[in-house]
Amino acid sequence: MRLEEMTWTEVETYLKSRKGIVLPTGSIEQHGPIGLIGTDAICAREIAWAAADIAGAVVAPELAYAPAPFNMGFPGTVSLSAGLYCDLAREVMQGLAHHGFSMIYVLNGHGANLEPLRKAAHDVGATIRIRSWWDFDRVNKLRRGYYGDWEGMHATPSEVAITQATHRVVQAGDTSPPRKLSAEYIAAHAGDRHGPPDEHRSDFPDGRVGSYSELARPEHGRELVNAAAQAVAADFASFVH
Repeated sequence: MRLEEMTWTEVETYLKSRKGIVLPTGSIEQHGPIGLIGTDAICAREIAWAAADIAGAVVAPELAYAPAPFNMGFPGTVSLSAGLYCDLAREVMQGLAHHGFSMIYVLNGHGANLEPLRKAAHDVGATIRIRSWWDFDRVNKLRRGYYGDWEGMHATPSEVAITQATHRVVQAGDTSPPRKLSAEYIAAHAGDRHGPPDEHRSDFPDGRVGSYSELARPEHGRELVNAAAQAVAADFASFVH
């Protein structure tokens, strides 16, 4: 069930027996030459919808705008400050909790969201669990099996594959692999710590950060959505139990 497609009376009925809700979070930012601008939001939303169908849960509208300052050198990216995003997430979660959604399961699709989401969760009168869709063993087994080290850090083939399965395939021009990242770079830039936008675009001119997006296939995306949805549904059930 999708919150924005329910009436208030349907919400009231749901809350008489259940208190859990899924809140997807993503971003609006470039995802390389074949990745959609809304990739992070799309992945979190599509997996949340599929998981909610399994778990019988309600899904809130996704928080799509998010901190992505490093990608502001690429057209289409819209970035919020981390402080504003934290305030936005806090007030959305407080609004849900006010009506009785006392178990809020945040399903994240963008690394830079995690720190402000955790800060926001401290101030909300509800029980909150924060997961990213790639946190689950079965999902990561698929990612490693399909792409290995070419999963990279940004505009990853796994997330592009999900958008190919759920939305559309963008035909690649140059299909050559990007520059591989060192283990030191990956460790230093975890959580989307990629530096100033002009410097970031200079370092990664096509937007891919060690990710060979062109390895993505729609059939991979369907497998990934299914695996993530099953894992999220089980995790949600254990959370609200």
